[in-house]
Amino acid sequence: MRLLGGIHRHTEGLVDVIRSAEKGGVNQRGTIGGNPGNKCVSESIRTCEIRLQRVADRKIARRRLAYHIDVVFGIDVDALTAVFLSALIGVAIGLVSGYFGGLIDRVISRLIEVFLAFPGMLLAIAMAAMIGPGIDNVVIALTVMGWVGYARLVRVQVLALRQRDHVLAARALGRSDQAIMRKHLLPLVLAPVWVEASFGLAGAVIAEAGLSFLGLGIQPPNASWGGMIRDGVRYLLVAPHLVLAPGVALFLVVLAANMLGDGLRDHFDVTSRNMR
Repeated sequence: MRLLGGIHRHTEGLVDVIRSAEKGGVNQRGTIGGNPGNKCVSESIRTCEIRLQRVADRKIARRRLAYHIDVVFGIDVDALTAVFLSALIGVAIGLVSGYFGGLIDRVISRLIEVFLAFPGMLLAIAMAAMIGPGIDNVVIALTVMGWVGYARLVRVQVLALRQRDHVLAARALGRSDQAIMRKHLLPLVLAPVWVEASFGLAGAVIAEAGLSFLGLGIQPPNASWGGMIRDGVRYLLVAPHLVLAPGVALFLVVLAANMLGDGLRDHFDVTSRNMR
């Protein structure tokens, strides 16, 4: 539709130039119809048509390229950004909660429980409805939905690691809390975080497609698989490929993310690797 709209606008512009030329002709300065706004300086109307057609072809080619870039990379980049921000926030909160314990741990644990009380997709829909549709708002909604899993995972890992000998030795040597968390605890919790992030990517892609399908996600002219499926539903009986193509692409991306998560889990799980 964007491509057809661009062709239609360039065709209308060409018709206006020809009509103005028929009314006013080409003046001494070379502008058509005496209108300085028309910059086609040419010896004949044919030359103007050729130049306008070249400009139109270049614009259409750029729009085609941008469209394919949005379809192939744009959706995954949004999901990756949401997963990265969710992991960053969740890891930081989980480290603080698990390391310090006490009142801080109880407050953060209650906050995590509040977020877990709501279904993730319902929370994302509520956030998108409050802040409005758009790429940035989708990333915010997915981040609010996704940080809880990372925080809970890292908190449990840190609770088990903070009594290890190397952590106690670092504390006895006078290392600061920030240094202990950054150098002695964070490297040990990254392996499960990588696995969680790979599965979180699959969930983020599905959630983004669901929000776009409901009209709360990425809006035209930006491309989204959920938006493509929504637009193709009305033509499902006459052109089912409009729904099947983005659906299959969505399925393959989610499958690849889940397989990546399984592979990372098997790689980092020393017990299962030794059993093989």
